[in-house]
Formats: sequence, C-alpha cells, structure tokens
Amino acid sequence: MKRVVDTDRETKHLSVRECFGLDSDLEVMAFTESSDYVPAVDPNYRFDPDTTLAILAGFSCNRRVLIQGMHGTGKSTHIEQVAARLNWPCIRVNLDGHISRLDLVGRDAIVLRDGQQITEFKEGILPWALQRPMALVLDEYDAGRPEVMFVLQRILERDGHFTLLDQNRVIAPHSGFRLFATANSVGLGDTSGLYYGVQRLNHAQLDRWNIVAALNYLSPEAETEIVAVQVPALNNPEGRRLIAAMVEVATLTRAGFQSGDLSTLMSPRTLISWAENLQIFSSTARAFRYAFLNKCDPSEQDIVAEYYQRCFDEELAVAASASAPHGSA
Repeated sequence: MKRVVDTDRETKHLSVRECFGLDSDLEVMAFTESSDYVPAVDPNYRFDPDTTLAILAGFSCNRRVLIQGMHGTGKSTHIEQVAARLNWPCIRVNLDGHISRLDLVGRDAIVLRDGQQITEFKEGILPWALQRPMALVLDEYDAGRPEVMFVLQRILERDGHFTLLDQNRVIAPHSGFRLFATANSVGLGDTSGLYYGVQRLNHAQLDRWNIVAALNYLSPEAETEIVAVQVPALNNPEGRRLIAAMVEVATLTRAGFQSGDLSTLMSPRTLISWAENLQIFSSTARAFRYAFLNKCDPSEQDIVAEYYQRCFDEELAVAASASAPHGSA
C-alpha cells in the first residue's frame, strides 16, 4: 500500500482487485480518514462489476462518468458506496426544474458585517465543490434546464477551469475533484414517454463524458439476497422462498413498464418496503397493496393484480384499496 500526501488530507492507493474483488490491475486513491461529506458505508450493498469499474476509473483517472439506467437501479447509490469505501467526500445535486444557473454559479447576497448590511458574492455549489477534494454527482442529468447545462460544459473537460464572471476570477479544479452524473436516458430524449421532463442533450456536451455506463437491475438471486439481508426475519429458507416470489412480481412489473403496460415499476427499494410492511401487517397481500399497488394508476391495477396472482396463486382484491369498507383486508 503506497502512501502519498495530498494538499489537504493524507491519502493512500488501494488495489481495485483486493478492495472490490474486480479483475483489474487498476489502483485508486483513497483518503485515510473520513469526513462529514463522506457517505456512510452500507456493508450489505451489492456492487455491479461493470458499473463499479467505470466509477473507480472515474476516481482513479479523473474521468467524467455518466451512469444511465432506469429509476430504482441504484445509480447514485452506486457512486456513493464506492466513495464511502474510498473515504472520498461526495455530494449530490438534483438537476430538477428548480435548480438555476445562479444556484450552481453563485449570486450576490446581502449579509450583515460589523453592524452594516453589505452585498457580498456567495459561491454556488459548483465553484465550492470544484476547489475541494470532492465527488460531485449530478442526479437527473438529462432533466437539467438548458442554461444550467451550458454552465457545466467547460468543467466537463478533465482540466476544465471555471470562470466566475462576477468575480473576474478563474478557478482551477482541485486535484481531488471528480465529476459524475446519473440519467434515465443517454441524452437522446425520452422516446418512450416514461420519463417526463427528460431533455435531449447537446451532442458536444454528451461527447465530453469520457465513460458512459449502463446499469440494469440485479439478478433475481442477488435481489433475493439483498432483501433477506435487509429484513432478517425473512432470512430463512421459507422466507427466501417468499422473497423469491416477491422478486418475480417485481420483475413482471419492470417488463410491463418497459413494454408500456404500466406507468410505474417496483424498484429494489419497493421490494424492501414490501418485506418490511409484511412484518407489520402479517399479510402478504396487504403489505403489497401499501408498498406498491396503491401507487399504481387505477386503470393499471388489474394488470398488477394479475402479476401477483401468477406468482402467489392468490387473488388480489384490487377494489379493496379504494372502495372496500373500513377494516377489510
């Protein structure tokens, strides 16, 4: 293990093969101590090898990494859990419709100093992160407003300097700054109509992402293992058989979502909620209704009930969620 000293914190170099079990000779820098911005380690997290290798390349070689995939696949969490194991500070910014250019760059603000109100420039999240050993994750990257996206254009280059026009200042990125993004599409817009608000990305900007990784849902066996670990009461042979049927329902909803039959799907997070609800209500059907069915469009609930019946050989009373009298199952 080789040690070097960063300008801010002591670092070390770790073997990707030893730390993440990947078939790669890549080494990645890690910090020896944690900080307030380092995500908490989830010891039960299951890494996707290809996505993990892409993220580690981003950390190790300062590559810009974009992760594409359907919602609920754990794109942002994947980056956070890699950062957690490297003790690398990490912050997430959701590029929703409320994020403006001023939020990223900064703005003048009135502050009180020595009893006097003065106007002072307050840095936005972008220059603040750029000057620190920080992994900046841009969530919902393909939903960003056009004026916001053009702000990001320059820093997408590996050594991209950022110009603060209001300050007549050029900021050089810190040697430990890393940039990641997650998106539901690959910048070509949403042709399926499943993700409202997704934009087509400027091709010149999309071309600046050095690595684009696609993250899909885990295998049924892996998902069963995750739910069993997260809900220990089901971590037994009978419980695992139940979880396997639950995972089968989730798989059917994802197929229905992709084919356009459903407007929502079950993510691994929903599966865990279903299993946790089961511990409260002691009814697989009721727990499923609270965790997922009631989130579905009423016109699609019959389809979901059919999925449930296929996997559990049990009728699911769809009308009960809306019209049954109080106290019914």
